[in-house]
Amino acid sequence: MFDIGFWELVVIAVIALVVFGPEKLPQFARRAGYWIGRIRRQVNDVRSEIEREIAFDEMRRAREKIESPLNALASDIEKVTRADASKVAGPTDPPPAEGARPKEP
Repeated sequence: MFDIGFWELVVIAVIALVVFGPEKLPQFARRAGYWIGRIRRQVNDVRSEIEREIAFDEMRRAREKIESPLNALASDIEKVTRADASKVAGPTDPPPAEGARPKEP
């Protein structure tokens, strides 16, 4: 992430020793390490959540891309089967009324 060399770290350590003193420096270093670790975990959590959302969005787009032609095909098939069913059924005799006698052949 940062390109910090050995001598830059030595300069930072000397400045921290002068500012905080030898008694408080270990406590400050522990506290700084704790907060840096916590910030890294939060950044990693946010990064993984964003990656999951991107993957979910890509899957949703792929599903929509596949479903659109399939829905059109299903609609066409339904139209064809309705048209064929109406040709096959033809005219039908109305059902006999109650109490009516059936026709004899």
